[in-house]
Amino acid sequence: MSQQQVDEETPLLQPVQQKKARTSLPWRQFSIILFLQLAEPLTSQVIAPFAPQLIRDIGITDGDETRVGYYVGLMHSLFFATQALTVLHWSRISDHIGRKPVILTGLFGLSISMYCFGLSRTFSGLVLSRALNGASNGNIGVIKSMMVEITDSTNLAQAYAYMPIAWSSGGAIGPLIGGSLSRPADRFPNFFGHSQFMKTYPYFLACAVPATFSILAWVVTFLFLQETVPTRVTLWRLLKGESRDEHSTPVKGPVTPTESTDSLSTEDTPQRANADGSKPLPLRSLLIPRVIIAAGNYAALSLLDIAFRAVQPVFFATPLELGGLGLDPPRIGNILAIYGVINGLFQVFFFANLHDRFGSKMIYSASMAAAIPMIITLPILNAVARVQGLSLMVWAIVGLQLALSVILNLAYACVFIYIAAASPNQASLGATNGIAQLGVSLVRAIGPASATSMFSLSIKNPHHAWIVYYYLIALVCMGICVSLLLPRQLWKNHH
Repeated sequence: MSQQQVDEETPLLQPVQQKKARTSLPWRQFSIILFLQLAEPLTSQVIAPFAPQLIRDIGITDGDETRVGYYVGLMHSLFFATQALTVLHWSRISDHIGRKPVILTGLFGLSISMYCFGLSRTFSGLVLSRALNGASNGNIGVIKSMMVEITDSTNLAQAYAYMPIAWSSGGAIGPLIGGSLSRPADRFPNFFGHSQFMKTYPYFLACAVPATFSILAWVVTFLFLQETVPTRVTLWRLLKGESRDEHSTPVKGPVTPTESTDSLSTEDTPQRANADGSKPLPLRSLLIPRVIIAAGNYAALSLLDIAFRAVQPVFFATPLELGGLGLDPPRIGNILAIYGVINGLFQVFFFANLHDRFGSKMIYSASMAAAIPMIITLPILNAVARVQGLSLMVWAIVGLQLALSVILNLAYACVFIYIAAASPNQASLGATNGIAQLGVSLVRAIGPASATSMFSLSIKNPHHAWIVYYYLIALVCMGICVSLLLPRQLWKNHH
């Protein structure tokens, strides 16, 4: 497909002519990619419901409730700090050796680190486990690169609309697992009451479920995922003992009687571009304005989102008199799970059509603006609950907060589309995603610890009760300012 005149939105990601129909997605490989993405939100979100109680149990706060939020945020931030040190390295490697080996390495690291986290009984053990998790986790940017490589300009927006299925499913199932399976000896005494192991390691069962899922994802990747970097497909299959002659031509997705092969060989796709001679560019050549703008917006959005996600469960768990809502881990897990389900369904059924109608820029701007009322619901919840208890009004406000969170999350698919369009050439797509993910990892290393520290300061000193909300709103304002740099029409992709 030639890159002709740009339609209102993009040459890369929408049909060049309105009459051109969307190409069918290569569902077999696409569904595998969605399945693999479950591993990361499962491992990251499973600890959210029980993290405050875990910090209390290991005794590092010496009973000081105001310090719980600080250590919870620090634990989250360490993951992203170590990820920031390695994510660009993994993404650039994937441009040269292929996506598949990097994904396998990341899944292995996720599994080992979660088993270790469940067996940790000291804060230093928790820190080391989370650091291992982050350092071995380069899959986010690599999987986004694969998403572009198995699609074309007509169906990439549709593909990105499905991405929240994995993240939202993991974001829903993870908290349910964490809330339901933590401290099983207390919650299920008939089954685990006599198990000394479960009493000694009360959070192991909750951590073992996503760890085991990561092993299953590793097996699925090894057996069924097809490589999308053409210069390495044959090498990878030869390592598995397959014949060079049988697999000499790289494909971008499964070719079945029910799927059109047009989507696998479109002229503007990364695979074809690579085959025509496009080579990965050096890092310095990737630091151009459009890459920096796209990566900067991704970082600003992620900083706001991770800061709010870190404060939200701590707010729910903090006693009412200290400024929170006083909920237990199972109830917190249920709230986060409901949000995950609603978010996934909304994005799947509405994002592609909204994107076709309004475009990336308008949706992104509206999503960022929705974050301000989302943040203001936190102090309103505490104020209402102090007067009415956990009344119907409180749950209605929680529902409003979740709805606004869903709107905020529409911004992710938009910024992913901007990043894909910003890559100078298709062979550098992995490195471009790596640069964007590096920035995100850096701000996510700052976000949880800074936000939960602000929350701890808020509940420690009544005169500073709103400081955490001022901080979160300032992050929104920064994100809105950065979004002004995004163009209404996406950048053209050069081969």
